[in-house]
Amino acid sequence: MIASFPPVAAADARLLILGSIPGRESLRQRQYYAHPRNAFWPIIAEVFGAASDLPYDERLRLLTDHGIALWDVIGNCRRPTSLDSDIEPESVQVNDFARFLAAHHLIATICFNGGTAEATFRRRILPFLDLGQQPLTFHRLPSTSPANAGCSYAEKLARWRRALMT
Repeated sequence: MIASFPPVAAADARLLILGSIPGRESLRQRQYYAHPRNAFWPIIAEVFGAASDLPYDERLRLLTDHGIALWDVIGNCRRPTSLDSDIEPESVQVNDFARFLAAHHLIATICFNGGTAEATFRRRILPFLDLGQQPLTFHRLPSTSPANAGCSYAEKLARWRRALMT
């Protein structure tokens, strides 16, 4: 079994970015999106006008300073490789979003970093959430993974910029 990281979120977060679960390099480094060819951090740096070589703790602060939280949909699962397509469905345990969203009641937008994060959230979490007065807007964004070669960096950047700057 592999496990995701704790969420990165300030109390005033208004937007939540959700991945599926960290890949091998991220798990090894204990950092979100650590694979050197993953476009996540370069996109974040460009969107917010930051240096692309910020240390990891400053990257996280960049997100929280802009009201952005970061987490994964899946808390634990078995996956022999870093590919989402290799996640063993019967092993999936999702994170506790009822508790997270109750503690971060200003979150109004959830952005999914790829299709697996969105599909798992919509199937395994959304039907069981009581959102009450917390209406949410959802955006499926192109995966920043290097495995998503069907979408150019420029297109990924443009779509991520639109979602993050709304």
